[in-house]
Formats: sequence, C-alpha cells, structure tokens
Amino acid sequence: MKPAFLTISPEEGVDVLKGLASPVRISILRLLRSNGSLNVNDISRHLALPQSTVATNIQVLEQSGLIETSTVKAKKGHQKICSSRYDEIIIRFDDDVPTRDDNVVEVAMPLGLYTNCEVSAPCGLCSTEGVIGLLDVPNSFLDPERVRAGLIWFGRGHVEYKFPNNAKLLNVPIESVEFVMELSSETPGTNLNWPSDITVWINDVAVGTWTSPGDYGDKRGAYTPSWWKLEGSQYGKLKTWRVGAGGTFIDGVRISDVTTADLQLDAHHSVRLKIGIDEKAGHPGGVNIFGRGFGNYDQDIVMRINLRR
Repeated sequence: MKPAFLTISPEEGVDVLKGLASPVRISILRLLRSNGSLNVNDISRHLALPQSTVATNIQVLEQSGLIETSTVKAKKGHQKICSSRYDEIIIRFDDDVPTRDDNVVEVAMPLGLYTNCEVSAPCGLCSTEGVIGLLDVPNSFLDPERVRAGLIWFGRGHVEYKFPNNAKLLNVPIESVEFVMELSSETPGTNLNWPSDITVWINDVAVGTWTSPGDYGDKRGAYTPSWWKLEGSQYGKLKTWRVGAGGTFIDGVRISDVTTADLQLDAHHSVRLKIGIDEKAGHPGGVNIFGRGFGNYDQDIVMRINLRR
C-alpha cells in the first residue's frame, strides 16, 4: 500500500497545525502509526498518561482530521477506536502546494477501516491469518480486529469509508474522482452464475451500479492465502468507477448522468464512499470486497482525485 500523505499550506491548514502543536498529540500519532488502531485505554497505558489527558487530545486530533475514530461495543458500554490517517504530513510555505503527482491525489484505504456498516448474513471478515470474529454474525463487523481485514463479504447492506479530501487543501479544481476495487458476488460456497447488482455511492449520491456475473471459486486467487478453503470466494473483477463532468463511467463505459458537480467535492474535507446492495436491486446477490492479501490484485480500495491544471 502506498503511504497516505497530506500536503498543506500554513494558511489553509490551521486546524492541522493546531493538532500537531503538542508533544502529547505527536506521541499519540507516533504510537498509532507504529501500532495500528488502539482504544483510549491502550493509548493511556502505552504513554503512561491519564485517560482524561488522552481523551482531550484525541478530541483535538479528531477535530483536526489527523485521526479516524469509531465506536464499538466493549464488555462494559462502548469504546472509541483510534487510527492515524497519514504516514507523512508536508507543510509548504511557497505559493504552490504540489502533490506527489502534479495532477493526481491518490489514497489507498484498507478494507477494515470503514466508518459505518450495515450488513446481513451471509457475512464475514478475514485477515491473511484467519477469520475475524464469527461467520454470518453481523456484529463481527464491529470487532476491533476488523482493521486487519483483507476480505469482507455480505449478502445485503453496505460498508462506508471516509477518505481525506486532500485536494480541497490544494485549492485546485477537481476534474474527476475514481474509485478502484476488486469485487465479486457473494453466495454460500461459490457460483460462477450468480449475478449481483453492486452499487457505489459517493457523498450519499448513488453514482452507478455494476452487475457482477458471479462468485468466483473455479481457481485460487493469485494472492488468496492457502489456508482459505478453495470452496470459498477466491477472486473478483477489478472495477473502476469514475465520475467527471461528463457523467459516471465504469471501466470507461458511461452508466449514469451523475457528475462531479453533483458530489459537491469542494464543500467537504472528506469523500465518503459507500459500497453495497441497493434495497431495490434487481439482482441482490451480495458482494465480496477483496483487499491486500486476497484475490488477484493485492490492493486496497484506491481513490484517485484528478486535478484540473
């Protein structure tokens, strides 16, 4: 996975600078970067700090957009799970704030870092090492170990991700936005003839639906681990949703009239992606989403924002 990075100018990145302006918050970011997702108690223990101090600083980091948080059930009540959003933050003092590519901002999102979910059986999650939680139990999608997921599947519902809208900080018009992911239908076992209408929503706008032909298990996926039973879903199709001024395209074929203007990308600091089965789907055949360590492409969900120069 390519590192997630953020480039800001001092004038437009005041909230980010505020989030960085504390040794405690820097320590929290370093801890999350090296240890993955942790709850407040874990952070407090690792840094030998009072929970109240950690909670206050977590709130500042959350408000500045430097971390992602989600609330999950615990033995007593609920707990907040925190994860770092960036591997690198660049502060530019000149007038031109470039990205690593002058025309493209790219972010790769691990499958397990969804911010919202609503799924029904058959459903489950796997890391490259084993099953996460219990199969066909929707509450397993709240398991903190979900951050390690390389394959998720469900029959109905959706998962939603929040991507950082780094293009907004660049103050450059957005020409188009793309999402690339490996997908297939989902049925108990596998079935090459099992059509499923898989829909993508961006900022709550349904941009387009792809009908997956089936759930592929005729051969092992190129990256699917050997422990995963051959009777299970093995790989999918790599699909690209692209929304531009001329409408929405899947793999270059125009499928809807939704344009970038409909998404209001310039108005938000994040880009929300939802993947799932629409309630009115004609072929509600479920979905498998393949990430790193599974399928044929060994990649996470990739967002590319193409800038107008």
